[in-house]
Amino acid sequence: MKAKGKVWSMFMLLLITVVVTAGCGNKASNEGQNGNTAGGTETSTPTTKNDKDIVIAINSNFITLDPHNASDTHSISAARTMYEGLMGFDENMNVVPVLAASHSISEDGLVYTFTLQENVKFQDGTDFNAEAVKVNIDRIQDEKNNLRLRKSFAKVAKVETPDAKTVVITLSEPYNAFLNKVAMAPIISPKALEENGTDISKNPVGTGPFKFKEWVQGDRLVVVKNPDYWQAGLPKVDSVTFRPVPENGSRIAMLKTGEADFIYPMPTEQVSEVEGLEGITVDTIDSTIVRYVTLNTMKKPFDDVKVRQAINYAINKEAYIKVVKSGLGAKLDSTMSSKTQYYSPQTGYDYDIEKAKQLLAEAGYPDGFETEIWGENESETMKGMQFIQQQLALVGIKVDVKSMEGGTLSDQINSAKTPEEAKIQMWYVSWSPSSGDADGATRGLFSSEMFPPAGSNTAYYKNENVDKWIAEANKSVDPEAAKSIYGNIQKTIWEDAPWAFMGVDQIISGKRSYLEGVKVFPDGSINVLNAEVK
Repeated sequence: MKAKGKVWSMFMLLLITVVVTAGCGNKASNEGQNGNTAGGTETSTPTTKNDKDIVIAINSNFITLDPHNASDTHSISAARTMYEGLMGFDENMNVVPVLAASHSISEDGLVYTFTLQENVKFQDGTDFNAEAVKVNIDRIQDEKNNLRLRKSFAKVAKVETPDAKTVVITLSEPYNAFLNKVAMAPIISPKALEENGTDISKNPVGTGPFKFKEWVQGDRLVVVKNPDYWQAGLPKVDSVTFRPVPENGSRIAMLKTGEADFIYPMPTEQVSEVEGLEGITVDTIDSTIVRYVTLNTMKKPFDDVKVRQAINYAINKEAYIKVVKSGLGAKLDSTMSSKTQYYSPQTGYDYDIEKAKQLLAEAGYPDGFETEIWGENESETMKGMQFIQQQLALVGIKVDVKSMEGGTLSDQINSAKTPEEAKIQMWYVSWSPSSGDADGATRGLFSSEMFPPAGSNTAYYKNENVDKWIAEANKSVDPEAAKSIYGNIQKTIWEDAPWAFMGVDQIISGKRSYLEGVKVFPDGSINVLNAEVK
């Protein structure tokens, strides 16, 4: 239930809340939280590496290795080491061809024709071809499989394979995000699917640069070089081992000693500690990752919009960025990041304790209420939940913090088959549209078709206009019309406040200076295709 070592004490968080409330939030300091002094004489070792086996330390476990059923960014990162799709993403989240050599789209937006790369084999030695693509789309669409990607392919009416290197996909209606969804659909070996069925998560076989070796849940995932990889000269490392390390200080220690060659995320409060140390490089980029708290709109008291709005007024978002994110981020001012397609900024919910108390009183909760907040058990998430707990206490809302390991939390959320069964009240979490499009930042989170376990609408938010607009935006082949619709969607959701809108992350990773080519993309996924030890 509790991460070790680095979680701020309740007293310290209360002290910071009081300081910020008094108007001195810019004075809040993170000194002393790490057990080390920034700018000291400590040096890091080693500065060279003699093998080509790299270790990447991440902050939480993988949930699944089934690429058609992955929704968390770490699981998507893992799948992409072993699998590839017809399309993929570059480091700016632009859609680029991968297993498709080329593609074309009909003027009416209904027919997508893909010409495939030739002489590509799966890691089990079988051929990659048009029939393999069809087998995968059939699997995704099969309702019995209940895969997370199914909704993204719901508009596929027909898949044709006129020859081994051509796939023609016909949609029932235009879907302007479809190419992005194709990029989210890695191709699994049909032979492996036939042999392993629902156990494919334990036996991944794709066309990717690395082959599956072992997955010890909670300890490590190891992938090794695919010697028959179709892209010449790649990969340049022999193996990649991912290690889930929830505790921030432990990841930093692994980077310093060389036990890890790359860590993500880099704990924001410890960036200054390692910047400038010999042999370590810190990289920072803007992201599409948003931080928020879902409020279960079908449970009292969160079924009252005034309560939800009150929570947004009661949390000082600027202080959140300073205290929890060490200033490395921005206030969330919409349902999505400014780096996401069709982003439309909103105004309001500036920190206002009196406004929050007034709204709570109008909703019938003048003395507040008791509730609980869920989140993963890694250090920064714990700190965020405790900050929210302290902020809401100032308006009488007593919050019980409940932290869980990622897989356990996922099971708790997705075990509820109906909104009535859901036990979730508040959930402090992040989301990034790994498909890079506005649909990826909207439909899975706010469509009433996406209540768990079908999707990630854990606020159980339902607005008929929003549902209608999401459908209209998806059908639009005119980018300006889609932009206008998504503007309406964001404005409406902002006013309905199914979330406490918190912040937008900067992506911060740390690496040993001898390691090149490992990239964290704006969605928070880790790409190791070009990893190289210099």
